[in-house]
Amino acid sequence: MKDVLTVLAALLLAPLAILCADPTKEDTDTKTTRVFIFAGQSNMEGADSKVSNIQRFPPFAGLDMPQDKVLFSYNIGREEKRTSEGWVALQAVDKLVGPELSFARRVAQETKAPIAIIKCAAGGTTLGGDWNPDEPSGYKLYPLALQLVKSSLAELDRKKVAYRIEGFMWHQGENDMFNPDFKPNYGQNLKNFLASWRRDLKAPNLKFYLGELCTKTVWGMDNRENMYAIRTGQKAVTDSDPLAEYLPTSHDAVEIGGGEGLHYHYGTLGQLEHGVNYADAYLRTIGNRPDTNRPLKVWPYAKGSPVKLFVLAGHRNMEGERAFTQELKVLKGQESLASDHDKIAFKYSLGGGYKTSNGWEPLGPAGCYDTFGPELSFGKTVQSKVPGNIAIAKFTHSGSQMNDWTPSGTNTKDRNLYPQFIQFIRESINELEAKGHPVELAGIFYHVGENEMSFGPYRSNAAKWLQSTVIKSRKDLARPALTWYVSQQPPTDEKGLNRIDVTANLAALAAADPAFIHLKAFSLPPQDEKLVITAAGIVRLGELLGQSYLEHR
Repeated sequence: MKDVLTVLAALLLAPLAILCADPTKEDTDTKTTRVFIFAGQSNMEGADSKVSNIQRFPPFAGLDMPQDKVLFSYNIGREEKRTSEGWVALQAVDKLVGPELSFARRVAQETKAPIAIIKCAAGGTTLGGDWNPDEPSGYKLYPLALQLVKSSLAELDRKKVAYRIEGFMWHQGENDMFNPDFKPNYGQNLKNFLASWRRDLKAPNLKFYLGELCTKTVWGMDNRENMYAIRTGQKAVTDSDPLAEYLPTSHDAVEIGGGEGLHYHYGTLGQLEHGVNYADAYLRTIGNRPDTNRPLKVWPYAKGSPVKLFVLAGHRNMEGERAFTQELKVLKGQESLASDHDKIAFKYSLGGGYKTSNGWEPLGPAGCYDTFGPELSFGKTVQSKVPGNIAIAKFTHSGSQMNDWTPSGTNTKDRNLYPQFIQFIRESINELEAKGHPVELAGIFYHVGENEMSFGPYRSNAAKWLQSTVIKSRKDLARPALTWYVSQQPPTDEKGLNRIDVTANLAALAAADPAFIHLKAFSLPPQDEKLVITAAGIVRLGELLGQSYLEHR
């Protein structure tokens, strides 16, 4: 409390200001405290997270400690609420990790103004009921949150602290999708929710940041159409409201749990990454997004020389969800992978386009959160044995399932990836040819969907879905002999699932198709979580993919 009072005392002489940011104007004010509101249900609360696990994730080291320069006021939970009873230093509450921890640090690193966060969250609550501004029911969270915000701001007023309400971070919707009245009206209810906050806080320009529901789990499969309905409602609001922004989260980590290996909460890592999403979106709003460009300073290939193009594709492990660059520096013999390699041109689209390269970049770690994928060790393995030029193009969406990659797609149209995937390959080829290089498409290297290994209906159809993608890609790319190198990690060992032999189904495809190479990546280094390969395993996966190409070229 002493540190918090010190922060407040330092601002005593500042003029009182209750403002809302104008994103169209350059902001040079470094004195006024920026107030951010965080609200929602369990994935805003921090369900299935543990503050003790933060130390496992190098980019977020230190966030288990209080942030003394950031003010924090909160009311969290349903029946048993945890409340701050005023302003305290920002810290984990009840040993749970919320997105506000990484958000605050990220924003503080890029801005100079003081930061204050007000948070109200409770799991299992609905926008149509609990958060309804007009007729709140259940836990009546809208009036509770409004009172929390007003009382917290009133305390700043009493201290004569200048502040302005800068942004509202919202993550909610999972429970509305199960209510036949709430689901179809989510967009309209959300529109009213935003308007009510702006009215009740007298902040007509208040910016809202709406986080996508957690779809990277079993809910993303057996409730995909329900979740699509909520996303559609959210996007309808952000499409029509210039002060509301939709934030994709399906590239974020999720906590693995349950008998079949899947759950529906972000957990520790996902919460921290989600906070970075909010921070980056806010920083973009104020024109202060850190520059992450990694340009190729010199084009690595001689004019007119041929280039072998390798396309890597897949889901969470192809993205490298839990493989951190910092860990490369302590993996014996792999330290060099942490540096950019300017002899191999690298192009990528990660998270379904959440992060894309600026043209061709040097091969190196390029993940959203200091992460890397198997492309690093793949490039090293192939380059050491293949003469001439090689280039790598990588396309991933770790929140997708294998049916999203099929030519026919699914009813959840915003997840239909096949057209984007084929276009990405075509563009990669065309760009190299435009530079004067004859291009050989050396193969597509695809790591099969991890969730399909753990969910019965998808495990049954995985091979069929993949085969349709392979066949159509050869036709659309006008390469009838295009080789697919398909790697597979061990399927989840669970009694009810083991009757579906997905490994045998994939092996059957390889037996019938000489240009379909099935790689059983069953001896990877041990990993911490089910399904999710960590740094040493990602390095080994890249080596196995590269060796498979060398053996079959």
